[in-house]
Amino acid sequence: MGTDTLRTEAADGAADRRREQRGWYFYDWACSVYSTSVLTVFLGPYLTSVAESAADGDGYVHPLGIPVRAGSFFAYSVSLSVIVAVLVMPLVGAAADRSGRKKPLLAAAAYTGAAATAGMFFLDGDRYLLGGVLLVVANAAQSVAMMLYNSYLPQIAPPGERDAVSSRGWAFGYAAGALVLIANLILYTAHDSFGLSESAAVRICLASAGLWWGAFALIPLRRLRDRRTPARQAAGTGRQQLAATIRDMRRHPLTLAFLLAYLVYNDGIQTVITQASVYGSEELGLGQSTLIVAVLLVQVLAVVGALALGRLARTYGAKRAILGSLVAWTATLAAGYFLPAGAPVWFFVLAAGIGLVLGGSQALSRSLFSQLVPPGKEAEYFSAYELSDRGMSWLGPLLFGLTYQLTGSYRDAIISLVAFFVLGFVLLARVPVRRAIGDAGNPVPERI
Repeated sequence: MGTDTLRTEAADGAADRRREQRGWYFYDWACSVYSTSVLTVFLGPYLTSVAESAADGDGYVHPLGIPVRAGSFFAYSVSLSVIVAVLVMPLVGAAADRSGRKKPLLAAAAYTGAAATAGMFFLDGDRYLLGGVLLVVANAAQSVAMMLYNSYLPQIAPPGERDAVSSRGWAFGYAAGALVLIANLILYTAHDSFGLSESAAVRICLASAGLWWGAFALIPLRRLRDRRTPARQAAGTGRQQLAATIRDMRRHPLTLAFLLAYLVYNDGIQTVITQASVYGSEELGLGQSTLIVAVLLVQVLAVVGALALGRLARTYGAKRAILGSLVAWTATLAAGYFLPAGAPVWFFVLAAGIGLVLGGSQALSRSLFSQLVPPGKEAEYFSAYELSDRGMSWLGPLLFGLTYQLTGSYRDAIISLVAFFVLGFVLLARVPVRRAIGDAGNPVPERI
């Protein structure tokens, strides 16, 4: 009878865990539409055009009296949003672990970002400053929310399940991005039939991403559970806990070594995501419809790539699979430099290459890092991870914007990003992840 009871409790526990995992997947489903429709497709070219309409005769706008080339304004706004996130995320992460109440913080961040994104409906005319402010708020809120969301992974999946669970989360996100992009493509290409101007169609697509984000965020907020950690509830103020977290991370140098490698190569990934549509529209002369189809191709193939790299990780280990993806990233960007202008077919080939490595490299990085987090410190350490993911990804957009400002060439700007993947490969290859997992106090999987 006792054995039967234990089996029943184990089965119930597994069922509860799967239910929570399914709820967790839906935050990727909710928020990835922002990353896809807003950051990757519409906002870069549209905000650039708004800035250009407000520019002086030399092509410069002057936010706060600072001369900025209109074509660089979007990239600089992304960098500023990341700096804001850098200041906020560590304190939120420390507060989440100290109180054990992640869900209220996740809800606040998610709905702040969703509201700012919905507010992009009012971005028209020459309101480039409004667009910059909304981008900074939405992107910083997204970073904070993703930090809290990622910190649930070690709690809802045992080590042997994390690569698969993380990959499914990314796949859910890319599937949602593809679904909404199809609707965006129909609305944008047939905007005349709907009685809309091109600008109005774009603004509806931007705002709808915020509505989608807010609506589907309700699912994970209902299913995820807060787990209190009594020993840490009286750990002091957020700033004191942040200082303690930094001291604690210094005791895990191999975890920091992985973060450094991830910081470098993911900076390149995030910059490609945010600047690819600008490169396609401004340098290659491609229309908005072509860009939407290309990003839709990325979304579909990213689902395949995330699941495929998850399978490769089970055979060859997550570290080897990530290293292979970085080689593919380097080759893809190098090829992108030579793309001919006005040739959408070759741009689609480039998009296919990006899609196949995008989801897998991010999903496996997340699951591998979850193995390096000391138990009970998930939100704090994932705040540092998110600093590497979005929070420290200011250097790539800044380099992209500066390169264009100095050279006037988006080709020079895109090829400069290859350095992030090469250096990231070298740094990751030097990290002994098996020893790092053991040093963090976690069980070492058979293959990693």
